[in-house]
Amino acid sequence: MPNSAGGFAWAVDDWTRLRRFLILGSESGSYYAGEHALTRANADAVARAIAADGRRAVGEIVTISRAGRAASNDPAIFALAMAAAAADEATRTAALDALPQVCRTGTHLFTFARHVEQFRGWGRALRRGVGRWYVEQPVDRVAYQAIKYRRRDGMSHRDLLRLAHPGAKTRAGNPRLPVSDEHARLFEWIVRGGEPAARGAGESAMGAGGESVARGAVGAGGETAARGAAARDGLPAVIGAFEAAQGSGSARETAALVRAYGLPREAVRPEHLDDREVWAALLERMPMTALLRNLATLTRVGVITPGSVGADLAAEQLGDVERLRTARVHPITVLSALRTYARGRGVRGQHTWAPVARIVDALDGAFYAAFGNVEPAGTRMLLALDVSGSMTCGEIAGVPGLTPRDASAAMALVTAATEARHEIVGFFAGDGGWKSGQRDWHRYGGITPLSISPRQRLTDAIGAVSSLPFGGTDCSLPMRYALAEGREIDTFVVYTDSETWHGEIHPAQALREYRERTGIAARLVVIGMVANGFTIADPEDPGMLDIVGFDGATPEVVSGFARGVV
Repeated sequence: MPNSAGGFAWAVDDWTRLRRFLILGSESGSYYAGEHALTRANADAVARAIAADGRRAVGEIVTISRAGRAASNDPAIFALAMAAAAADEATRTAALDALPQVCRTGTHLFTFARHVEQFRGWGRALRRGVGRWYVEQPVDRVAYQAIKYRRRDGMSHRDLLRLAHPGAKTRAGNPRLPVSDEHARLFEWIVRGGEPAARGAGESAMGAGGESVARGAVGAGGETAARGAAARDGLPAVIGAFEAAQGSGSARETAALVRAYGLPREAVRPEHLDDREVWAALLERMPMTALLRNLATLTRVGVITPGSVGADLAAEQLGDVERLRTARVHPITVLSALRTYARGRGVRGQHTWAPVARIVDALDGAFYAAFGNVEPAGTRMLLALDVSGSMTCGEIAGVPGLTPRDASAAMALVTAATEARHEIVGFFAGDGGWKSGQRDWHRYGGITPLSISPRQRLTDAIGAVSSLPFGGTDCSLPMRYALAEGREIDTFVVYTDSETWHGEIHPAQALREYRERTGIAARLVVIGMVANGFTIADPEDPGMLDIVGFDGATPEVVSGFARGVV
């Protein structure tokens, strides 16, 4: 069928579109399709998949979200909200049962609530589903969520608890959703406002007799003032610590509370967030995703400096593969942190910092580690990067400045780091490149080997690709190049937006010709970098595979397909 560029490609089915949307999103659109049009088309495909088999659709959403295969959880939350409003009752039930698996943080829950209100009202089932999110988690975890994610997108825990009303009784006097005494007290604190002002000025920040919490941090009987304040109301200790931090008059007191109770950055007063001691305390138990977001600040305030304890601790955490896996850190999150940190200045803000080389190296290693262990296929691979103009438009998963072209270079380097016998090429006829003989506007289309390698720093390799001249999107070129140059290739891997608009023959035809003339049962993997509805892989050919780009599982799937086990 005609694609957005006016060329011809195969249309993918709704299940492929669902997976592309869940993994890639559509925040920025593409060169040929604007954000609104692409989002609408994806939403329609998601709706069709839910209508066709709601349980399967919910299963896809949960699988991709839980495994951390997507850089952003927002598309999964949006799709789950659609399923929660489906006409089929079984689908609605499955979606609400899956709520804790997809919406794992307070921000996720707020986003779900904002989306679901677009599709349905707050009926009994929705109230019960949201109420279970609060009731079925340990009270300490709910307390932490309450102080870390207080308000996002115009929604708060107070709003949701008032809507869900867990513990409300039926007409017979029985609770619709049983609530423990500990949860009930915490919910009352949240609904009351969840702020230190609700307790009285100064009480939470100071212990008995006006003794500072931070001064030794331990009061009479071995109990901290913060713990005592919370205990008096039957609340988790972290609530008392939060109130103490909000009422604290000094950064030193705040740092002591952070160390004692593991308070997150969001619990700290804004005027204390430029203090080195506070950030040093936050770093000690900082979650992995928070560490990636705050490396620049830790460097700017002086916690991370060359040879410092802070640099040692941060590098050690970034090199912990198990922590990366447990935290569901997506490679694109690491890549975004690497690009920003190595740049030494923010994308939107005015802050600058001097990048520490050890942290840049640690982030580089964390990017490859985030994909997990990839078993080498041991086959001969040609990795072909689409560097056309359309690949420079839009952003992957909403990351500022990360274009499909940059992301494809990063993806190719992961496979290149695994496979010893590989060649990386770009779709343009540069100096010394192979020319197809067909003119591309005012130039000849062609293939040029790229001098990028996983031995380079990732940012340097991506920068080299970003500076290349544009080429035409003729995805048949890798096979024609290999045939013309006598390359023996077992697996062609093409990274593209599938918006091919010209070429002498279709890529599927070029692959068949390569097989016939070389006798090699070559395979073709097409890695789609945009959440559109097209693929250049013939769905009827078992030697061609269509994959969603920047899925955390992509390199292992490519390797498995090349080995013949996928």
